[in-house]
Amino acid sequence: MPAYVFVNVNVTDPVRYEEYRKLAGPTVTAYGGRFIVRGGAAEVLEGSFEPRRIVLLEFPTAGRAKEWWSSPEYAPVMKIRHATATTDMILIEGV
Repeated sequence: MPAYVFVNVNVTDPVRYEEYRKLAGPTVTAYGGRFIVRGGAAEVLEGSFEPRRIVLLEFPTAGRAKEWWSSPEYAPVMKIRHATATTDMILIEGV
């Protein structure tokens, strides 16, 4: 069953965040993931959610998504994200 990682990113250092963007992609694909959404316009249709930079990743399974997130390849890249942005990230199982 596919799984999705939904991320709402508030970029605080746009210059250094570009380094994160360049390095993150290969780590996602190494674990069978792909980008569905990577930025772009977001509009709230209902509720009080405040979208920033929205990223949506698709993985073959929730297990693979968790392996990517906790992987040694992604760990140093994650540190760059933590230094350049604040994020909300959730894992959602699909159908």
